[in-house]
Amino acid sequence: MAPKKTTAAPASAGRGVGGELVAGAGNLGKSVGGYVLAKSLPYTPPWIGAAALPPLTGWATNTMWGDAPLSAGLASAGIAMSGAALTAVTWKASGAGTKFRRAKRVQATASVAAGMGWLTCATAAGPFGSPLLDLWLIGGALFAASWNVRQLMANNGADPEVEETNGGTLAKLQAAIGWEKVAVKDAKGTGKGTVTAEIEVAPGGTIEAVQSTTGRVAAALQVPPSGVIVTPDPEDASRGVISMRVADLLKGGVEFFVPEAFGLLPTHPIPVGLYADGEVWLLDPFSPAVLQHLLVMGVTGAGKSEFARTVFVHLATRAKVALHVIDLAKGDQTVGHIRDGIDWLIQDPKEAKRYVKSLPAAIRARGSVLSSEGLDRWTPASSLSAVVVWIEEAADVAEFEELEEIARKARSVGIWLIISLQRATWTNVSTDIRANLQAAACFGVDQPGDAGFCLPDSVTDAGAVPAWGSSRPGYAYATGMGIPQERWTTEARSSLTDRSVLAALVAASAPYRDPLDETTAAALGQSYAQRTGRGTNRATPGIEQSAAAAAQWLRAVGIGPGSAVTASPDPDAPAFPPFPAASPAAVPGARNGAPAAPVAAPAAALPRSADLQDQDDDMNDIEEETAVELQEAREEILGAIPDDPEPDADYAYLRLEDDVPEADPDSDMEFEQNERMSTEEARHTLYAELDNWVQHGRLEFSPADLGPATVTTGRKRAWLHAELHRMADAGLIRRDGHGSYTILHSPLQPA
Repeated sequence: MAPKKTTAAPASAGRGVGGELVAGAGNLGKSVGGYVLAKSLPYTPPWIGAAALPPLTGWATNTMWGDAPLSAGLASAGIAMSGAALTAVTWKASGAGTKFRRAKRVQATASVAAGMGWLTCATAAGPFGSPLLDLWLIGGALFAASWNVRQLMANNGADPEVEETNGGTLAKLQAAIGWEKVAVKDAKGTGKGTVTAEIEVAPGGTIEAVQSTTGRVAAALQVPPSGVIVTPDPEDASRGVISMRVADLLKGGVEFFVPEAFGLLPTHPIPVGLYADGEVWLLDPFSPAVLQHLLVMGVTGAGKSEFARTVFVHLATRAKVALHVIDLAKGDQTVGHIRDGIDWLIQDPKEAKRYVKSLPAAIRARGSVLSSEGLDRWTPASSLSAVVVWIEEAADVAEFEELEEIARKARSVGIWLIISLQRATWTNVSTDIRANLQAAACFGVDQPGDAGFCLPDSVTDAGAVPAWGSSRPGYAYATGMGIPQERWTTEARSSLTDRSVLAALVAASAPYRDPLDETTAAALGQSYAQRTGRGTNRATPGIEQSAAAAAQWLRAVGIGPGSAVTASPDPDAPAFPPFPAASPAAVPGARNGAPAAPVAAPAAALPRSADLQDQDDDMNDIEEETAVELQEAREEILGAIPDDPEPDADYAYLRLEDDVPEADPDSDMEFEQNERMSTEEARHTLYAELDNWVQHGRLEFSPADLGPATVTTGRKRAWLHAELHRMADAGLIRRDGHGSYTILHSPLQPA
């Protein structure tokens, strides 16, 4: 018979309920004891020190010097003098900025003085005799307990010293600025000229009310008006962060950041300067899912031009991007030294209006290509180039409706629109256009309210208002373009540029610049083909040799990829030797990638001789004088011709659509009806007239200008208008309204 298995009962089984209670009480006692021990350990060092150090040091000094009266006396005197010195050092080293720090100083100094005094006496009399033993027991306990009280207050968050330190100078200003119900916590310096702190308002208060007092805080702290910024917490309306810039680290200027490499894509961030805390100010417009157009605003002298040059040069050294710049006021003055990096520099009002009118067609064409490539928005994977359109004083260039349409539609097709002006009031740029300019770079303005035309309300409400006019050139606030939102209220300064360095970078990077893509070039039409201000790129003949010369110049002055260049703030004192100013290989009359005729590359990119330069200047003066004389003669001749025929003449009633009248028997006038040409011949005659205009640079016309050609064909006005509609549908011309047309492509030349 198999033995019966037995199962051992738990040890507590025989104890019953009483045993379980005893066991539970024991476990509870262990846990409570462990908790008390863990909480008590941080407070034991003062007690250990008070219990061990005095008897040990007193015993040691008494053993060494206490046997002989002379040695005991000398040792006691030396220890007393050392104690006095140590007490003085403790008093000096202890802070006394607040009443609680003063109390801490007294406590620390008294502890050192009492300890050294006891040691002096213990050296001569011994530590374990009366009354030294009693003083050690009572004084040591009081010493340890006083420091435990301070520890308890700090650990419970009720340390008055911490609270007053966090309040700092702001606590003294509460009555003046109305911050009695504002708590300031965790004030700390960043080590980069800025102090930040957390703020919390009491029930009934708002962060907006705190923001309204930043001007008074700045005045009380003696910092610039923009030096105090209050940013609300997006998740808690009662909390925020105050930032106080107590030192200007950007006052000496900001170095220009040389591109890391040539041929980068447009999606690589653009370093344009530094923030007040020393971090790099980066723009990254083409990387985000939504391309944000940019509004640049600031008074004359605020630094917009330096900012523009920095952006232009970085983009001019990259691939798959084309720069189109409209500056009717001072184009050459601002970007003349880097114009080879600008695909289309427009300085003529007519050319500017022509360009703006051609942009919608380019947007449509680019949208069709992106759709065929399966792309919802432009990316570097597209066959199209990114296009940057910078317009100075847009109100002088185009109508609001045109700009609003461009801003609304260009975003998804990779066209970055930048509008720069002094004041973005409704008279200069409409609210609809501003709504589509979702990024901003606001430089100095004269009136604080002007900043609201450019920056979001959340930024200006926080106190980020650049109301310093032109007194601080280059300083700005920027939003959008990939900039983190917490950076929107941080002051920044754009780089100082050196003309020679920028010109050399543009010349050296020409082999990396791509021509504008064919789709966009064709959509821009004849205006693009005949553009006057054109840059160079890798398709320009002979560009490699001039680029190598520019790269050699950069190496000679010690500039390499990714380096920082310190530019002189004084334009009359350049930091670098002048870079050869001759354009490396600009080919007059050539389209990007399709020069009109082969041109030999120059032997070297060297400065032209003074004699040749003088001869060129003389020829230019002669040509300008001749052109003025011809224009005056033309106006004089045309002025002598009446606008309308004589009212009583027999031919005064004639119109283009009328048949040739019978000859007047009383006069010698005879009218001859031209033979009616075939449709093909008539169209060729009309096309030849348009092509002749294109060859001579004329791109705008009205139907009346084609009257002679229509008469020659033997046709009438109805036929002419039908042909105009036909050419417009074919994309050869564009109707601009009010009876005017623009030639996009010559009908006799391939597009």
